[in-house]
Amino acid sequence: MTADCLFCRIVAGDVPSPRVAESERSIAIRDINPAAPVHVLVVPKRHEPDIGALARSSTEDLADVFALVGRVAEQEGIATDHRIVANTGRGAGQSVFHAHVHVLGGTELAER
Repeated sequence: MTADCLFCRIVAGDVPSPRVAESERSIAIRDINPAAPVHVLVVPKRHEPDIGALARSSTEDLADVFALVGRVAEQEGIATDHRIVANTGRGAGQSVFHAHVHVLGGTELAER
């Protein structure tokens, strides 16, 4: 855990954020600025700055993130139509430097 990391503070329960789902290694929370009707963040409990760093440090945590993505998509009714986004770096739109995956759906998403 990193004291100045928002997601570490959410994982620790220091910052309230109702959980959509949780596993042993990851949590899922609603995005506070949703880009789609369903916009959930899946966040590993382990602090790593991005998905690539998480993959290098723990394939188990990485696998757990994506297993929870599937569970969230099913639970939210978007299992057959959803987008998964992982921004890496400020230039790609990452604003919290703790690995996380956006799960988006609930509407037709334009191709990018």
